[in-house]
Amino acid sequence: MSKRQWSGQHQLALDALIAVGFVLLDTVATLGGSSWWPDHPGRLAWVMLVLQGLACLSLIARRRAPLLVIAILGGFTLALTLLISPVGALTPAHAGNVWAPFATVIAAYGPFYYRHNPRAAFAAVGMLTIIVARPWQPQAGVITIGILRTALGPLLALYFVARHEMVAALKERAERAESERYLLAEQARTEERARLAGEMHDVVTHRVSLMVLQAGALSITATEAATRQAAEELRAAGCQALDELRDLVGILRTEPGGDQTPSVSGIPGLVAESTAVGSPAELIEEGDPALASPVVGRTAYRIVREALTNVRKHAPGAAVQVHVRYGESQVELSVRNTAAPGSARELAATGSGIGIASLRQRIELVHGTLQAGRSADGGYCLQATMPAYVPTTDPVA
Repeated sequence: MSKRQWSGQHQLALDALIAVGFVLLDTVATLGGSSWWPDHPGRLAWVMLVLQGLACLSLIARRRAPLLVIAILGGFTLALTLLISPVGALTPAHAGNVWAPFATVIAAYGPFYYRHNPRAAFAAVGMLTIIVARPWQPQAGVITIGILRTALGPLLALYFVARHEMVAALKERAERAESERYLLAEQARTEERARLAGEMHDVVTHRVSLMVLQAGALSITATEAATRQAAEELRAAGCQALDELRDLVGILRTEPGGDQTPSVSGIPGLVAESTAVGSPAELIEEGDPALASPVVGRTAYRIVREALTNVRKHAPGAAVQVHVRYGESQVELSVRNTAAPGSARELAATGSGIGIASLRQRIELVHGTLQAGRSADGGYCLQATMPAYVPTTDPVA
């Protein structure tokens, strides 16, 4: 059973309980002399008492058909009034009483609260008020009580309707204010990210670039091997720092929640770029790239980019083979390069290893493994194994 069905049945049971309660209340009040009951009740009086109970039971439909409930109770009250006068078939013990059932109080409440048609509601309650107050038999007490009895329900209904609308308006205003505050905060955050990206690009990147150039010059002009080695390590670390800064600036300029790092679809572009700059590269792909989740795809892209960058730095001119296999449970990736040409072998032996350490940290974040080292032919081999699926909601993202 759905929540709406349960709520509907609950409301129906409540309305039935209220209707039965007013049947008992009006019956006791009538027999007790508070309404139209005669001193010497006949068959007609008992019939009208039963009809009054049935009319009060119509309160069960007060939510779905409030105008019908008013018509039933108004019709009963009008028929009772006509039987008393001018027909004279009934003679109440107390002629100054209000003859309408107490159920009219609840009936007058319905059209204003459950139906959004004020014109029909005012017309129906106006007719009910005339019937209950019976101004053609002017009695101040009857008219006053009749008007209060039929006006109390509409006043309560109008109050609750106005309160409901006011609460809804306040809630909407609060939600709008919260949304505007969130948008302003997002705008301020985006502007701050852009400012930080600009500062890093203009200041930090410039300084690091100068450091890399000076270290490169020192590695060429220095006469001592130790000095050249230290300068080369400094240059490699600076290049790695520039790569990381470039990634970080790109992230800062990206909208929060997004990552513009290409996925596995960008790997062919990296291979083509490497070939274009003088490091011939070959790409072999097996399986469906769609098996790699976005986080794994971005990590694979970074691995290939870093590996090809290292080949161009430390083994320029060496042939490279990039092999990616996409499985249902894991992604296997390897980047192999041949031995560097004779003129570049001394450069191939340099390097600080910072880039490999950074890649290993990235791969461990996606619960993968990395192996890197020299191959038997004098080249270099990098192998990575990662699970095919890592949730985007994982801290990795």
